[in-house]
Amino acid sequence: MPKCSARYQQIALDIAQRIVNKEFAVGEKIHGRSMLASMYNVSPETIRKAVALLQEMDVLYVNQGSGIIINSIDKAYNFIQRFKYLDSINSLKHDLDKLINEKNEINKKIEEILHNIIEYADKLKNLSPYNPIEIEVSGRSKYIGKTISELKFWQNTGGTVVALRKGNDLIISPGPFAVLDEGDVIVVVGGNNILSDVDKFINGK
Repeated sequence: MPKCSARYQQIALDIAQRIVNKEFAVGEKIHGRSMLASMYNVSPETIRKAVALLQEMDVLYVNQGSGIIINSIDKAYNFIQRFKYLDSINSLKHDLDKLINEKNEINKKIEEILHNIIEYADKLKNLSPYNPIEIEVSGRSKYIGKTISELKFWQNTGGTVVALRKGNDLIISPGPFAVLDEGDVIVVVGGNNILSDVDKFINGK
């Protein structure tokens, strides 16, 4: 039997199926509403709706003097088929709604992933491709007292001075006129060999 959301529709279909199965004959009077309400354990109002639905489809008719009369087996069959089609349509609609919701969820996840990819790409774009290294100026360095400009640092090492640590003070972007003192720590970014190149240049190693 097709699925119906309303109880009165289920009862109407059950009555129609019993008519098709010839449990009720055409022209036969079936139980009154009160008896049907007791049989199906529902309110008389629910039975009234079920009977009205069947009467609308000419499956039966209600004679005030004689009660509920079976009208047509063919109409009962057509009634059942109609609800089968409706049930199929409702089932397809339910499946479609489910798929649309799943598609929306997938699209939402795709958008979130794309957003994260773009966000990470932006962050990576702003990161330096070089890791900063630190070189301490030893006492034997020939550049003690010299400015960074005088060292021609980039030309000689391929590195860029991004900070200069003097004791507890850290000078960011010290500029070309910063003077090197013994014990200073130069913070440099550069290529793969920058550590050895700078140490060799500054400290003669």
